[in-house]
Amino acid sequence: MPDTTAKDDLTDRRKLLIVEDDPGLQKQLKWSFSAYDVVLASDRPSALRELEAHRPAVVTLDLGLPPDPANASEGLVAIRDILNLAPLTKIIVVTGNDERENAVKAVGMGAYDFYQKPIDPTVLGLIVDRAFRLHDLETENRRLAEANRSPLQGIIASSPAMLQVLKTIEKVAPTSATVLLLGESGTGKELLARALHDLSPRKDRRFVAINCAAIPETLLESELFGYEKGAFTGAAKQTLGKIEIANGGTLFLDEIGDLPPALQSKLLRFLQERVIERLGGRTEIPVDVRIICATHRDLQEQIKQGQFREDLFYRVSEIAVAIPPLRDRGQDAVLLARALLQKYARVHDKNLRDFTPDAIRAIELYSWPGNAREIENKVKRAVIMAEGQRLSEQDLDLDKVADSATTLPLRTVRERAEKDAIQKAINRCGGKMSRVAELLEISRPTLYDLIDRYGLSPKD
Repeated sequence: MPDTTAKDDLTDRRKLLIVEDDPGLQKQLKWSFSAYDVVLASDRPSALRELEAHRPAVVTLDLGLPPDPANASEGLVAIRDILNLAPLTKIIVVTGNDERENAVKAVGMGAYDFYQKPIDPTVLGLIVDRAFRLHDLETENRRLAEANRSPLQGIIASSPAMLQVLKTIEKVAPTSATVLLLGESGTGKELLARALHDLSPRKDRRFVAINCAAIPETLLESELFGYEKGAFTGAAKQTLGKIEIANGGTLFLDEIGDLPPALQSKLLRFLQERVIERLGGRTEIPVDVRIICATHRDLQEQIKQGQFREDLFYRVSEIAVAIPPLRDRGQDAVLLARALLQKYARVHDKNLRDFTPDAIRAIELYSWPGNAREIENKVKRAVIMAEGQRLSEQDLDLDKVADSATTLPLRTVRERAEKDAIQKAINRCGGKMSRVAELLEISRPTLYDLIDRYGLSPKD
C-alpha cells in the first residue's frame, strides 16, 4: 500500500465504498484502506443506500454480487445505478481472471478502471489513490470553471459557423460599436446581446431590453423616451424611458425591424446626437448608452420596400452578426439537446442519462424551425413525461420525422456523412485528436487533412 500518512485531512478521511460479498475479503480491504473512511456493502441495494448516505468519491465493486454471484449481471446493473445517482463517482471494478470481457464492458458503461483478482492491496491501492486524485482534480476544475465562467460558456456550439459568431462577439464586446444581430426567432439573439454586455466595460451597469414588436405603437415612444408629468392624459408623474434608464449601460432593441417609421426618425436622431427629449419636455438630456439591436426580418428588403430607413440601418449595423439557424449548425442540435436533458433532469429530479439512438437520429434529421426555443420546449416536455431512463423519439414527439432526406448526389452524401462522423468523434472525445483518430480508425495526419478539408475546428 502507498504511504498515505503524510496526506492532509481531505485525503486521509475521504469516503471509499467497498462493495464485496465475501466477509473475509471485506475485512482485508477495510484494513488495507484504513487511511480512508471505508464504508462496506455486500450487494447492490446496500451499496446504493451507502452511496446516498455517504456520497463516496471512489467505489471498488466486485461484479459477482448476490443474488447472482457467479455472473456479472448484478454488478453491471450496480454500475448503471451508481452512475445514475452519482455520475462523478470513480468506480473501480474488481473481477476474476476469466472476466476481462465483462470488465471491458464495465469500463464502457462508465467505470473508471478494473483490477483482476487475486487482490494485491498495494497495486489496488495505487489505482484507488489515482482515482481519488482524479476526482479531486475534476472537482477543482469544475469549481474554477464556475468561478471564471465566461458569458459565452453557456452557449452550446461546435459548428464552425456558430464558433465564428462567438469569436466575433468576443472581439466586438469590449468596443462601443453598435451591433445588429440577425437571425430567425429562437436562435439566441438576446443571449448573445447579454454576452456582448457582460463582456464589455459596461458589465457592472444595467442591461435594459425592450421588444419593439410587443408594445403598441402608441405606447412605444413613451416606453423608449419617457415623459414629463402632464404630457398626456394619465401622465401623473415624470417617468424615465428605457433609453434613459440604460444610461451608462446597454440598451437592447429586440425586433427593431418592427419599429414604426416615426420612431425610426426619432431613434436615428438619438443615435446621431446622443441626446433625448422626454414626451412633453423641452430639455435635451445627454445619454451614454451602448445600443444592440436584433431582428428576424430582412432589413435590406424592408429598405427596398420603404419600410425601414436606410440611414438608420447603417447607424445600427456598425457590426452586423448573422446567427445561423439550428438546422445549419451540424451537431449543435444534439449537443444542445443533451445539455437541456441534463438541466431539466436536475430541475425535475429525474433519473435520465441520455437519448436512445432513434432519438439522436430524429434530432439530427429534424429541421427545428423554432430553433433553440423549440428544442428546449421538446426536451423539457419529454423530461417531465418520460418513464424510462433514456428519452426516445416518441418522448420527443419527433416520431414523424422523415426517414430519408432529400435525394443528393452520392459524393455529397458521402462527404456530409464523413464530416458529421468527424465532428461527432471530436465532440465525443472532447477534442482529443489522438482519441478521435483512434475512434475513426485513421491516422492523425489523415484526420488533420480531413479537418482542413471540411473546415472543422480541432480543440487541442
